[in-house]
Amino acid sequence: MPGCVHHHTPALLCPSGVGWRECRSVYKKQDTNMANQESRVKKSLLNARVNLVFYFLTLALSFFSRKIFLDSLGADFVGLTTTLQNLLGFLNLAELGIGSAIGYVLYKPLFEHDEGKINEIISVFGYLYRWIGFIILGAGLVLGAFLPLIFPNTMFELGVIYFAYFAFLTSSLIGYFINYRQTLLGADQKEYVVNAYFQSANIIKVIIQMTSAWYTGSYYLWVVIELSFGILYSVILNWRINKTYPWLRSEVKLGKKLFKKYPEVMKYTKQLFVHKIGTFAQFQITPLLTYAFISLKIVAHYGNYTIIVDKLNIFLNTFLGSTGAGVGNPIAEGNSDKIYRIYWELFAVRVWFSTIVGYGLFLLLPPFIAQWLGTEYLLPQSVLVVMIVNTMIGITRGVTDQFIFGHGLFYDTWAPLAETIIYIVTAIIGGYFWGLTGILLGSTISLAIIIGVWKPYFLFSKGFKRPVTGYWKNFLVFFFWAGFAALCTHLLVHSIFTVEYIYHNWFSLIITAVVAMCILAVFLSGILLVGTQGMRDLLRRLTKHGFRKIKFN
Repeated sequence: MPGCVHHHTPALLCPSGVGWRECRSVYKKQDTNMANQESRVKKSLLNARVNLVFYFLTLALSFFSRKIFLDSLGADFVGLTTTLQNLLGFLNLAELGIGSAIGYVLYKPLFEHDEGKINEIISVFGYLYRWIGFIILGAGLVLGAFLPLIFPNTMFELGVIYFAYFAFLTSSLIGYFINYRQTLLGADQKEYVVNAYFQSANIIKVIIQMTSAWYTGSYYLWVVIELSFGILYSVILNWRINKTYPWLRSEVKLGKKLFKKYPEVMKYTKQLFVHKIGTFAQFQITPLLTYAFISLKIVAHYGNYTIIVDKLNIFLNTFLGSTGAGVGNPIAEGNSDKIYRIYWELFAVRVWFSTIVGYGLFLLLPPFIAQWLGTEYLLPQSVLVVMIVNTMIGITRGVTDQFIFGHGLFYDTWAPLAETIIYIVTAIIGGYFWGLTGILLGSTISLAIIIGVWKPYFLFSKGFKRPVTGYWKNFLVFFFWAGFAALCTHLLVHSIFTVEYIYHNWFSLIITAVVAMCILAVFLSGILLVGTQGMRDLLRRLTKHGFRKIKFN
């Protein structure tokens, strides 16, 4: 075969019958693909670094700010702002997942550097978001008329409630009328730009709000700062978008004309909307039901717990979610035994983490709240237990979700709808009879039925092609040993430390945390190695490939 000289690699061989120009074109395209791949890796690493830095910065700041806001503005005001934002969350459901659908449609033209098509898609996005913005504005005005009925017996004047409500509504509308182009940054794997500007602005905003709350205690000033930084962020973000994409020319009028040219936008939107509802129900409705059945103050108290739990979940989901990419390769190979074995290895990882997190929250969260905010902010132990159960379900479900995604099993669109209905019905009944514990039990029941029962059945029957009894057998074995390890650790820890010592001060809490987590980690690892095949297979893989780079093959 004749040789072809290429500027990167000398003496590359071309297939027989292919001219040197065609050969060079092929290798040039390969170089471009390799460069794009390298660029994607670099962007992913940069996104991860930026996210990690701001994660810890915002985590530290959230503890200080929460304490100051509760002390200076009161739990009722914190509960009021949370409730108002969740009310507006209902209106934002009108977004329907269009942003995610547009991001998906943008992937190909971004890869091909098709600037004309990108301008068209962003114009369509602007047109759709403009309409959604008007819908939300209209619905927001209607909802605003009912605020006196929603907040009939609060310590706040209607002026404060309306001022905060319309400030939050305005901030929300900015995203639809002005900031919609930031979707391009996300699709182009430049989330670090959005995060860097948004999180930086958010940190500065919170510091100024903390200062104003501490020295003035003014509700109005707190809200003015909130709105002002929303506007400032919009200005800076759009300046950066114009600088990053100087060729970007999105026109709403053009988007109206081009809407029918991109039918896939509505196709993906419909699919994403259904799956969005389940998540929406869990996060948006709980504070509203808490206010309806109890009070604004308890909304704030519950928020103190969820700040810690949610931050922990975000960190774990980011870390454990990184194994998702490696699931696709063995599924593509079609080796059913290997796929099944890898599932239980990853399940072992999830059980290990969920047990550590669950017991850690049970032992350490109440004394942490007591030291951080005071014992008056402690919630009943029953609330904590239900929150821990929901958190553990959320952590362990990840492996099943990864394999469902890997097998392309998306057609159970009824599941998130059923999950939402079950949650709302059971949460309302539970809230009426048992308050916050009952509301959270609604989440437990919906998660147990859909996530705990249906999803494993769906994966095993349609993906693994195996009886679901194999899942339940291994599931019970894993959690029997995990529960046994947690119980033994609890008894041992309380034989070393008294309850009074754990609650005494920060130093005693830290000592307890270190000792308890070390005991549980070692004991749990050992007992899962002895009692489960999944953990033994995982250890062999770690021993074979090393702890730095685990390959699922």
